[in-house]
Amino acid sequence: MSSNEWPTPTEMVVMRILQGKPGGAYGLEIVAASNERVKRGSVYVLLGRLEEKGFVRVLKTRPEPGYDGPPRPQYQLTAEGTRVMTAAEAIGMSFSVGRA
Repeated sequence: MSSNEWPTPTEMVVMRILQGKPGGAYGLEIVAASNERVKRGSVYVLLGRLEEKGFVRVLKTRPEPGYDGPPRPQYQLTAEGTRVMTAAEAIGMSFSVGRA
């Protein structure tokens, strides 16, 4: 996949959510914040594509106290992702998180 490929509308929704969470977000937080625009079964596929394109990075996290499972990755918008969001807004693209 080309690193200069423009994000899809659903990827833009994910990026918009991450734009509002500068400290990062878990995949299921993105699903919850998307108002059903992003599904549980596709969130990690979308995040993987965005990471390949250079718009999102995976943050290493420590397990929370009392959590016995493996570390959960958090995702954060990169500087390149922020530039894409700014450019999209400048040309009037709409990719709100509200219901379509």
